[in-house]
Amino acid sequence: MKRFADIFTKKNIAIALILGAIAAAAWIFGAKLLFLRRDGEDGNTGGATFTRPLERVSSLDPIKAQSVYAARAVLLYAETPLTVDYRARPYRLGPGLCELPQVSADGLEYTLKMVEDAPLGASDVKRALERIRDPNEVSPGGWTMENVDAIKLQDERTLVIRLKKRSHVFPWMLSMAYTAVLDKDGNGTGPYKLAVWRKNHEMSFVRNHSWRGWKNNDCPFERINYLTIDEAPTQWLMFLKGELDFLGEVSRDNWDAVVDGEGNLDKRLAEKGIRMAVSPSLDIRYIGFNMRDSVLGNNVALRRALTCAFDFQAWRNFYNGRIDFADGPVPVDLAGHLDEAPPYTFDIERAKALLDEAGYPGGIDPATGRRLVLSLSIGRPTQDSREAGELLASFFARIGVKLELKFHTWEAFLDAVNNGRCQMYMMGWVGDYPDAENFLQLFITKNSSPGSNHSCYSNPLYDAEYELAMEATSEEERILHWKNCQRILREDCPWIFTHFPKSYSLLQPTVGNYVPSAFPYGDERFYRANKANVGENAK
Repeated sequence: MKRFADIFTKKNIAIALILGAIAAAAWIFGAKLLFLRRDGEDGNTGGATFTRPLERVSSLDPIKAQSVYAARAVLLYAETPLTVDYRARPYRLGPGLCELPQVSADGLEYTLKMVEDAPLGASDVKRALERIRDPNEVSPGGWTMENVDAIKLQDERTLVIRLKKRSHVFPWMLSMAYTAVLDKDGNGTGPYKLAVWRKNHEMSFVRNHSWRGWKNNDCPFERINYLTIDEAPTQWLMFLKGELDFLGEVSRDNWDAVVDGEGNLDKRLAEKGIRMAVSPSLDIRYIGFNMRDSVLGNNVALRRALTCAFDFQAWRNFYNGRIDFADGPVPVDLAGHLDEAPPYTFDIERAKALLDEAGYPGGIDPATGRRLVLSLSIGRPTQDSREAGELLASFFARIGVKLELKFHTWEAFLDAVNNGRCQMYMMGWVGDYPDAENFLQLFITKNSSPGSNHSCYSNPLYDAEYELAMEATSEEERILHWKNCQRILREDCPWIFTHFPKSYSLLQPTVGNYVPSAFPYGDERFYRANKANVGENAK
């Protein structure tokens, strides 16, 4: 690890900052300063602007909202049947276009009534849900409606959904961006309207003044700007200059400039009114194996060897200690998390022995007489992703395996993953709702790509345990099956579970009423311009 650590010298950091400054200047020139407007300078809207970086969005069609970034954008302009309560912890659902559902005694029938002031009707909701179910649409969110047997209109204000099997999590799916409802002309009725979309560069939304959710005493942002800024140094410099109101993630290279030795916000930033919000995240980062790949798919010893070669402590140091050990796909704070030591963790000698068992003694491929070569696909060629890929390659090199890095645009990456063209891929999963099921459904056979099971993992024993959990009538029984699911996964190693991230965000004093959330989609509607209330988690 010394060689890798040597990269991070003061000289290189200085060079990175200079390059970041040049990139920032170029970016600003290219954007023609549209996003630099502040209070009273927002053209037609005449109000405050909220600006933040956001990764590329490939589609604004709700049923295609596969990424976190697309979900953020979709839920600015469109509304879902139900919503996640902005402030409630533990998380809970609230009304959206519909009131909370009435559930039949057998748990199979959900009756949804439109809220009194809903601008759309039950037929619009039905059309949105049917689009997700339509196999011709090939929605990556199809899994959310697979358990739906029928959707019927009782009248224009009432919808009845019949499930094939009981599902304790079904109501949560009605809050996801996939289920956002558009009118017959394809328009949303959300708090903002799309004004500008320069793909791979910028998205800009203006406030929909007719949205029923605004209150008379509100002071919301009139414009929301999402900017595609690939490099962390550029984002950081723009934030320091006040050109960004929010940084959703503090980069590794800027960590020492943001946080002092006691884990608090640096005094110099605090004196400028900048705030740091800290919260646990509800997501898992991982290296996925393509189980249909001829090398990896049928060789569990090889997958176990690579898992044992993964050096979590070095990985943790790389991320400034801002990550937690992942012992499986289910975050620690969720009911059903398996609190047992995983069978395959970092152990170089064991990794070498497993590699021998896999048929690659010393890392030599008997088919070529040379080192085994594997490929890892990465979605964005940023400095961080390149260095993370190089670090992972150094782990595998210790056991004689060569890792080739393949970088893609985000759109091309999602397409390659969805269509099984990656041998290995670096990805994450952000919880759609706070239940172990949302993470464990990533491994059931029926959800194989283009569904959420991107590794195309298939194990009948796992599927059976999953179904038993879904059919359970008590939480205790369900948790027993969830833990069995995790035991099976830990043995089969379809992923290398790299880490659970921690969330650190920075806010300018222009942003008020900010509450960190694991479900931040469309949350900008709750932010207020120049208000003091920043939530209990701000430091």
